[in-house]
Amino acid sequence: MSQRVFGMALGYEDLNDHDQLRHDPVMGTLVGKLAARRRDCAALAGKSTLNRLELSKAEPTRYHKISHDPAAIEALFPRLFIEAHGKAPRQIILDLDATDDPIHGHQEGRFFHGYYDGYCYLPLYIFCGRHLLAARLRRSNIDGAAGAREEVERLVTQIRARWPRTRILLRADSGFCREELMVWCEANRVDYLFGLARNSRLVGKIEQELAQAGEESRETGKPARRLRDFHYSTLTSWSRRRRVVAKAEVTQGDTNPRFVVTSLSRAEADARHLYEKIYCARGEMENRIKECQADLFADRTSAATMRANQLRLWFASMAYVLLCALRRIGLRFTQFANATCGTIRLRLLKIGAVVTTSIRRIRIAMASACPWRDEWELAHAFLCGNGGR
Repeated sequence: MSQRVFGMALGYEDLNDHDQLRHDPVMGTLVGKLAARRRDCAALAGKSTLNRLELSKAEPTRYHKISHDPAAIEALFPRLFIEAHGKAPRQIILDLDATDDPIHGHQEGRFFHGYYDGYCYLPLYIFCGRHLLAARLRRSNIDGAAGAREEVERLVTQIRARWPRTRILLRADSGFCREELMVWCEANRVDYLFGLARNSRLVGKIEQELAQAGEESRETGKPARRLRDFHYSTLTSWSRRRRVVAKAEVTQGDTNPRFVVTSLSRAEADARHLYEKIYCARGEMENRIKECQADLFADRTSAATMRANQLRLWFASMAYVLLCALRRIGLRFTQFANATCGTIRLRLLKIGAVVTTSIRRIRIAMASACPWRDEWELAHAFLCGNGGR
């Protein structure tokens, strides 16, 4: 599995690429197969072996002896997240989001999604900052929040086993504002901040604020906004009243009311801070999803079965975790500290070098005029030392 992950991190998304990579001494070193130094020995797996892994059955058979453990893979992501911290943080924010993964064949679970106007999967991602905690492949003929409570429950249980006093806040758009998830959060000491789909009752509560914002916008010629904090309950679907913060905004004569619902009290976060600083920061998660799909091929779900495509999604996700760790530890004081995974691969990994093999070691010699030499030296120093996580 590590060979597949390293391949994706280096930009080799196709299984066919591994018929050449299996002879590569650098790849052999990465996966701990130093026998790849021998000219007549290809210690790494070829495309056929890797394909058998992806097409493996839940229970190994005579013809499918290679398999994987989905539960162990799922548990690995939050474990790596926890180990990346020297001590338990006071609070963490878990971001949930669903995105489209277009498919163009007749894969298992193929459905048309009206919002995305195409056939696709609907994977669920959960991040904490830049840390990826979950990537669940789902059919697209479901509610966007389907399975979210189970994923959150699994993560919270694993995190609290190590960090019992850490406060957890869930943050997501209105697609996850569901009674089941909010009730579970309230019963398990987990805070939440979700977008809330607008309706006539909600808009009616901020008519005065919309009018004031419209008047200010006409006078100044600039966008204007007002915020209102109140308690609200739906007519039938909610079991209790909850705190809602409304944004009444007018831009170029057009109204743009938005709403969020939260378990946080006014004493913890006033309306403006709650909406502008906490909720709006949720948009950064979309950049993380773009890295996974655009840079690390998380959307290459072209296998016939859901099981195989889920494994491919995990491979891409683990490649993201690998490069994210390189960025966080090795590149933290360089110009690549905030670079995308694609930029890191292009500037630091996909470069020429002379590889010399001997009995004792594999030596990699890079050009002395390499433009990123200083970054390489710093990354090597940080990765070889113990300073920082």
